[in-house]
Amino acid sequence: MPRYFLEVAYVGTNYSGFQIQQNAVTIQQKIEEALTIFFKQTIPLTGSSRTDAGVHAKQNFFHFDFRENINSKVLYNINSILPNDIAVKNIFNVPPEAHCRFNAISRTYNYYIYKNKNPFLNNRAWYYPYPIDIQLLNEAATTILTYNNFEAFSKQNTQVNNFICNIQQSFWQQESETLMYHIQANRFLRGMVRALVATMLMIGRNQITIHQFKEIIESQNASNTNFSSPAHGLYLEKVEYPENLFQ
Repeated sequence: MPRYFLEVAYVGTNYSGFQIQQNAVTIQQKIEEALTIFFKQTIPLTGSSRTDAGVHAKQNFFHFDFRENINSKVLYNINSILPNDIAVKNIFNVPPEAHCRFNAISRTYNYYIYKNKNPFLNNRAWYYPYPIDIQLLNEAATTILTYNNFEAFSKQNTQVNNFICNIQQSFWQQESETLMYHIQANRFLRGMVRALVATMLMIGRNQITIHQFKEIIESQNASNTNFSSPAHGLYLEKVEYPENLFQ
């Protein structure tokens, strides 16, 4: 049976996360409903990367199986059914064994904060009106590259076999009115990026030192970590796959 990857983007403000849940409105639920209306049959989806309630995505993926051939002409019709804060960007025919979660080779997240009140950034970045030493932030971001166990930055009650993440990129940079943290890895733990951001900002405000930050990482204990950064500053930027997957 043909398999398809569905590339999607969304603003997560009005949703209780990416993956379908009971008694909650999610991204997956809305897209499955739209597909059911258009194809006149139930089409269950498998997601590539879960995002928490309120988190946004510029690129995420689902996969599904469907007996008939589908082309990009259906995108307009599906998008006309979806709410305005969810979009289907593309649809790809892939090999039957392709899996949007397990075949992904990396995920990239950006987290945005802003110092001066701006109504256009409300619910799109974290309003953080405090002096910050960006050099210290980047020292912390570079430190992250030297570790691979991030149990201290994982929310409790998570269902994972291990806490190993291979970080490929980690840095802060100023972008116009926002300060952005950029991180790329093969996988992420639940709440990990937001916890890293909130804890690094403590370094940027001279509340803890780089040495203390290393101690937090090495403790592998989430009770030592700051999880205060809100969801609305976080964006899943892209999910990368092997080049030949979409051919």
